Amino acid sequence: MLLDQQITANSNCDDWAIQSEFWIAETIKLQKPRRIRERNSNPLILTGHGASMRIEKGTLLIKEGFSHHPQKQLQRRYFAGDLELPRIILMLDGSGSLSFDVLSWLGEQNVALARIKSSGEVAVVCSSTGYIADRENVFWQIESAKDHAAKLAYSIDLIKAKLANSIDTLEIAFNHTDRRQKTIQKLQNAIAELSKNPPKDLKQLRGIEATCASSYFGIWSGYALQWKPKSRYPIHPHWLKYVGRPSQANGLKPKNVNASHPINAMLNYAYAVKQAELQIAAIADGFNPTIGIMHSGRRGLPAYIFDQIEPKRPLVDRALLDFMSRHKFSGADFILRSDGVCRLSPQLARVIATLVSG
Repeated sequence: MLLDQQITANSNCDDWAIQSEFWIAETIKLQKPRRIRERNSNPLILTGHGASMRIEKGTLLIKEGFSHHPQKQLQRRYFAGDLELPRIILMLDGSGSLSFDVLSWLGEQNVALARIKSSGEVAVVCSSTGYIADRENVFWQIESAKDHAAKLAYSIDLIKAKLANSIDTLEIAFNHTDRRQKTIQKLQNAIAELSKNPPKDLKQLRGIEATCASSYFGIWSGYALQWKPKSRYPIHPHWLKYVGRPSQANGLKPKNVNASHPINAMLNYAYAVKQAELQIAAIADGFNPTIGIMHSGRRGLPAYIFDQIEPKRPLVDRALLDFMSRHKFSGADFILRSDGVCRLSPQLARVIATLVSG
């Protein structure tokens, strides 16, 4: 591969720039070819600092941000009705600007816009269609959330689907071991029990889900990323083996936010991208993203999207596990903050977003 030859030849290159260029090439390889007379299905993913979007003579002019030096700023121009125009634009952290005219243009061209924070959280989602409620869909959401039996049945179906997908991920991504088989059997038994003797309330259901999740990620325990040798960026000893989903940066609280391990940082980012996609789809279908059935919480949170993403999580896991098995990483791919929180480099974040999109 030409890029690999260039990297090998230039041993004086900084690891950050080398890895950034490598992940840019990987992002391009993940792009799906557009079919004739069909609109581009790949999201446009922007990252880095100094990105901009503006309307120039009726066209959308996009300048991508900078993530390393040396780097040539890429520029894209889209015309109204262009089949190359993406349906979704994801802005990954970084910095930049856009105008109100851009928002109007994107709305007219049916392009959704979402911004993902470096923490792996969805900052904002702007649907190209705006939110136009479908009366029947929203009525179903409201009635299901109020009806205990309907809420419980819906939630059980979500968790059964999640467990079934978790089993598939374990079978595909991990080698056959007695421990893996015992975990798969445990998840299969949980699915059967949910059908035969369903829990009487959501608290009991969440307890079953939590126990299964602990066993599922227990198989991940000890997973080791492949690291490139001779990196100028040191590797934290804690990063050499995966322990589990809770972050050490949260103290004694077993929370998954503020990842302290690279795998969890990648998982959080991948989940956030999938959440943004599901939210865009839900709004387009006329659902109210804030009316959850299994999930509920503070006003304004996309509780319904938290419902929808549950069965999707093991599918995201599977894609990420496959990705990690095929690549070697550098310390330059991750940023360790002063509080112990691990973040992804901009170009690696773009690869992860591309990987789980669609």
